[in-house]
Formats: sequence, C-alpha cells, structure tokens
Amino acid sequence: MTFPIVLSNGPPPTGFQTVADAGVTMIRAGRADWNEATLDAQIADERALLDDAAAHGLKCWVWLGALTNLAAGAAGAPLRRVVEALRTHPALGAWKGQDEPRNPFNPALSIPPDNLARGHRLVASLDPDHPLVIIQAPRGSVDGLVPYRPAFDIGGVDIYPVSYPPGIHSDFPNSDISVVGDVTQWIRRAAGTKPVWVTLQIAWSGVTPTKTNPDRVPRFPSNAELRFMAYQAIANGARGLAFFGGHITAVQSPADAGAGWNWTFWRQSLERLVRELSSTALGPALIAPRSNVNVHTQPHSADIEIATRQTAQFLYVFVVSRGGTTSQIGLAGLPPNVGGGEVLFEYAQNPPPPPLAPANQAFRSLAVTGGAFSDWFAPHDAHVYRFPAA
Repeated sequence: MTFPIVLSNGPPPTGFQTVADAGVTMIRAGRADWNEATLDAQIADERALLDDAAAHGLKCWVWLGALTNLAAGAAGAPLRRVVEALRTHPALGAWKGQDEPRNPFNPALSIPPDNLARGHRLVASLDPDHPLVIIQAPRGSVDGLVPYRPAFDIGGVDIYPVSYPPGIHSDFPNSDISVVGDVTQWIRRAAGTKPVWVTLQIAWSGVTPTKTNPDRVPRFPSNAELRFMAYQAIANGARGLAFFGGHITAVQSPADAGAGWNWTFWRQSLERLVRELSSTALGPALIAPRSNVNVHTQPHSADIEIATRQTAQFLYVFVVSRGGTTSQIGLAGLPPNVGGGEVLFEYAQNPPPPPLAPANQAFRSLAVTGGAFSDWFAPHDAHVYRFPAA
C-alpha cells in the first residue's frame, strides 16, 4: 500500500531525478488523443516514457483518454491493445480513465456510466494488478456521481480554488481555499467505500489567458496555501494527492517555458510540501488506517477539522483550521496514559541547538495532561501531531 504523490503532468524526463529525490512517486503519462491509425507509434512513445520513469524510480499514471468509453457491443480493440502493451511495465502504477465524465456544464454531454463500467471491466480483466482512477469535476450533486462507482477502483476530484476571483472552479458556495475539505468529503460520499485521490492546483485553465479570454490573470497557491490544502484533503480522507498544471507553459517564466515545466513553482511552493509528505516522519501515517481515538476540540470549534491515524508505533492527529481567528484551541480525547507528543515539521528546542547542526534538531514538543492539550491556530494552519502509541 502506498500514498501516491503525483505530478500531472510532470517535467520532461531530464527533471525526473529532481522530483523523485524530493519524494514524488508518480508522473501522469498517457494521452487524450489515442488514435487507432497511429496506435503502435503512440504505444511506443508511452513505453519510452515509462522506461525513463522506471530509470528514476518513478511510477506512471497512464491516461487512457476516451478508450474506456465503450458503448454496448463495442469490442474495445484499441483499449485492449494499449492495456496489453503496457500492463507488465515496471513503471506502471495506475490507469487514468475518462477525465471528468460527469459533464458539469451540460449533463447531456456526460459520458454514460454504463459505457465506462464496460471499459473498467475490460481493463480489470486484462490487468487486475493496477487500479483505474476516474477524476470528476468539483460541480454538481453526489447523486449525479454515484452511478459512476462501477467504473473505477479509485475515485477522485480536482479542485483549484486559487484564482481571480477566488472559488470559480467549483459551484460550492465556499470560495475560500477551505473548499478543498468540502470537495474531499463530497467525492468520498460519491465514491462510497472506494478510496479517493484529490488533485490540487499548480495552474489551470481559469488562470491561463487565452485569445478568447485575454483578461485572465495568472495566480498560483503559495507554499502555505498549498500545504493547508494538502493537509485538509488528507484530514478529510484523501488517500493520494496529485498536483496539476506544472506543464502549462502559458503562465511560466521564459526560462521555465524553455525547460518545459514550472520549476519556479516547484522551488517556491511544492518541493517543501512534497518532502514533508514523503518523509519517514509522516509517510507511515498517510497509509495507516483511521484510529478509533476520538480527538476533539474542547470547547467545540466548527473551524477545526481533525483526523487520527494509527500505526504500531504512533498515534497521528491531523488538525487543520478552516478559518476563524488566531487563538489557542483546546484538544481532548487522547488516551489518558499519553503524557506528551511532538508537532511534525515544527522546531523548537531549549536550549537551542548549536549553529550548523540542523540535523540534530527535534520537532517541537508539547505536554498532554488527562488526554488534553492546547495549541495556537491561525486561519488555514495545519498541525500534524505524533504521540507514542498507547
């Protein structure tokens, strides 16, 4: 079991080692324009990309485009050829199905769920070892998505709330970046018992000027915004994260556009987050089951969201602040024998460590009394606490 950290799309292969060293585990591959007339050449291109990924320890999330859209009676020969050609490649991590099949703007143009269920059954019959993931748009009702459950192994959603004006990507009433939590809960309800991935923002069409929309203003999440959105998605049940739009050259610096990927955003916002998510301190929590420990705010605060995960060694508590004011928040419900813990990726020692010795720094510690403690939270803060297992 893994927690995928996906770049969709990733950099050219010359950048694979850089992102892999930071902790990225998967690159989106595949294409939207599979064409039966040129299928052999397209498959060869995909195999070459998977070869490059494998050489750098990366997996690939291979987009099947519209190949899984199989009408009744369709044999699915192109889909069969692609899956049979790539299913045994060591870099294959998962398949990506039809993108946003529930059309959020015109339901009449939505892809019939039965068609995609047929495509899913064919993929599963040919390759039972790799899941098929379908990503939906963050619009519409849960009821409209439920019929798609037979069409995927993993459900997902994309949500890009950082724009001018904010919140235009979804039809949720919340235009704040905390809409990520709302959308994660929404897609979990739609997916039923199946796991979900959440795709977060690097860039997207709503911040990309075009000839028909020249007034769009590029806007990107800061590291703090991106970190909050990632941890909020995790706290609300995401079992994988993807980051979309690093390949959109229209909103990149000339140097990045020449390199084919948004390395500026990587350095300023994403790399630090990826290193946290993939760290040995946090990694076990991301694949751990939910804990039965009921950590809760005391007194109750509607602005605080909490999730607990349990491993043999530690109890992890994810706490995110949707909004409100900067204040101390009381948290209770820990086992009574827990006397203290630490706050991952936050550092505070007394006495301070000697200069030039950051590797010896310890995470900030906190005391627990009677299963309770308090900590400061500002709007959009995210703290991850780690306590010895009871």
